[in-house]
Amino acid sequence: MTGIRLTAPAPGWAIDADVVVVGSGVAGLTTALRCAAAGLATVVVTKARLDAGSTRWAQGGIAAALGEGDTPEQHLDDTLVAGAGLCDEAAVRALVTEGPDAVRRLIDTGAHFDTTETGDIALTREGGHHRRRIAHAGGDATGAEISRALVGAVRSAALRTIENALVLDLLTDAEGRTEGVTLHVMGEGQHDGVGAVRAPAVVLATGGMGQVFSATTNPPVSTGDGVALALRAGAEISDLEFVQFHPTVLFLGAGAEGQQPLVSEAVRGEGAHLVDASGTRFMLGQHELAELAPRDIVAKAITRQMQLQGTEHMYLDARHFGTEMWETRFPTILAACRTHGIDPVTEPIPVAPAAHYASGGVRTDLTGRTTVPGLYACGEVACTGVHGANRLASNSLLEGLVFAERIAADIASGAETTGRPRAAAPGVPVVDSSRERTVPLLTAESRGTIQRIMTRGAGVIRSAASLAGAAEELEALRRAAADAEDDGPKDAVPGVEAWEATNLLLVSRVLVAAAREREETRGCHWREDFPDRDDDAWRRHLVVRVTPDRRPVVRTTDSAAFPPVRAGEPADSALPTSLRNQPADAPEEP
Repeated sequence: MTGIRLTAPAPGWAIDADVVVVGSGVAGLTTALRCAAAGLATVVVTKARLDAGSTRWAQGGIAAALGEGDTPEQHLDDTLVAGAGLCDEAAVRALVTEGPDAVRRLIDTGAHFDTTETGDIALTREGGHHRRRIAHAGGDATGAEISRALVGAVRSAALRTIENALVLDLLTDAEGRTEGVTLHVMGEGQHDGVGAVRAPAVVLATGGMGQVFSATTNPPVSTGDGVALALRAGAEISDLEFVQFHPTVLFLGAGAEGQQPLVSEAVRGEGAHLVDASGTRFMLGQHELAELAPRDIVAKAITRQMQLQGTEHMYLDARHFGTEMWETRFPTILAACRTHGIDPVTEPIPVAPAAHYASGGVRTDLTGRTTVPGLYACGEVACTGVHGANRLASNSLLEGLVFAERIAADIASGAETTGRPRAAAPGVPVVDSSRERTVPLLTAESRGTIQRIMTRGAGVIRSAASLAGAAEELEALRRAAADAEDDGPKDAVPGVEAWEATNLLLVSRVLVAAAREREETRGCHWREDFPDRDDDAWRRHLVVRVTPDRRPVVRTTDSAAFPPVRAGEPADSALPTSLRNQPADAPEEP
């Protein structure tokens, strides 16, 4: 335990449950539905509306070996190559073997995927996939359809939900075991202000941290709250340096900030070409899959061309699709482009990389357990080992499905919670201030400052100098907040904007600490001062914890294998016998 928590009022209300799920994307709602089906009293807490998370914005689809001739083994091979030698093969094998049935159960829940004339699920290709295995819905509105189906199922099951609630910190007992969470409810509802949900099992499904950077595809709620909470609770974080920048984000100008429109990889999967201003395709000869190379390779190629030609963007040319294909297959992207004055039917789309997905996160085993007893993590907030150094396109929704089911099964089995009451004592819980240290809060304006620091120093291209500069500026922000608190009246008062900015600072400091440590280029971590991949020194993971004095401490694992989350447990203890003792070596990138 670190004994660190956010500065916040004491909880003024409380409810009890068997499990509280924080987040309402595919990972969170699937976990909640499975836990409720197992008879567990389940509460879903979400930062905005149930359908407002990152799942809703997913365009391309969900990857699974559903097509004729495709196999989980082929899906595994593509995932390992994209992960650049750092995937945990046992985790990937669980993903690809359990994935097809998990998708079918999603369909049974009510999700409707696009189909062919014969009634089969329509499949497309995306970067890094050698086969068509991406199931999609509404052309390019897959996430919205999945969210609709899961939210509908949650409503039908009458699960208890708390919307517009920002999770603050983990409640733990004297031994460091999970007892629930504190949260702040915004706006009208049954509860208001800071309260608590007391439960022996907490599942973090809070999504990503794209708002660390100025330009991102993530919604405004993606401020790394789950990672920050886990760090303050003493959990280990792994591979946070591997932030995937999506290659093709609609370029809205050099000063554009906040959530940017995504141009799905599926557009390239259907035959669009990346070109420069003269119309020259620059991916030919750079990779066997050209425009469908893994995302890190495409993002780097676009960035290199921008540097060489002194431009701020490249182009995605899909004029040959014609009007009908654009309107039926990619209606969402077509509308977004036209809203910003670009008609992809008649002109190439200006694109540039932007922050998209965190391949690392809260370190878990293969049942979603973290290094804090009773705390689980699932989806983008988690690091299961599936993604390695670079996520394979459309594996994220599948990971949420598969590992949500594994988490629910583990909680239902009582593996972490047997014999533990829902709450230690009746009444409203009181945070024991004698063993807690509060984090000085940042002002709301600090959010933009952090984003600019991270974009400049830890963006697509990094170096020792840029990362050192970012670390120094972030530390200055932390010191300024501490000094302001020591001096008396605070500029930052407890509230959502201050808590979010403070979470962003903690996550940024940990990301920069890991990126400084990894002196190589691998996957989506690009060090211009160490341009080569170095398997001898760096085919291993970086694990970060925060000390009680709020200092990130980085350690390196002995190999590419993940250590167990609990001392004395074998690393593959969560696997069924058929999945244990698989070889750890991943194929080299072509």
